[in-house]
Amino acid sequence: PLFRSARMRPLTDEETERLFKKLAVYIGDNVKLLIDRPDGNYVFRLHRERIYYAKESIVKLATNFARKQLISFGTCIGKFTKNGACRLHITALDFLAPYAKHKVWAKPGAEQSFMYGNHVLKSGLGRLTETTAANQARSEER
Repeated sequence: PLFRSARMRPLTDEETERLFKKLAVYIGDNVKLLIDRPDGNYVFRLHRERIYYAKESIVKLATNFARKQLISFGTCIGKFTKNGACRLHITALDFLAPYAKHKVWAKPGAEQSFMYGNHVLKSGLGRLTETTAANQARSEER
């Protein structure tokens, strides 16, 4: 398999490129702001096919544990699938939201409906960022 690894390691150039392309879809050129933060150096690490985003000091402390004992460290922001594609997890939302290119505010009723797995209808939209194109705000109404 392409990305199987039980040990914690830095991302390869190919993996980094795939991750940054995926992040650029949502936050554009702000990807560099995730790494160069004023509160410290942050890095991406791969552990058990999961991509973790953590402070460099935490990563150094995590190396003191055996591979089998280490469950996670930092924040799991996604994973690589078996065919090498990058998938982001919902836990990445806290880090991506401040830098998002397009933001949508949903009304409270629509937000509750969305939490139960339904689509957000046009009537449930409260506000959009000005840079959002018209076709990005539409969802298919059934």
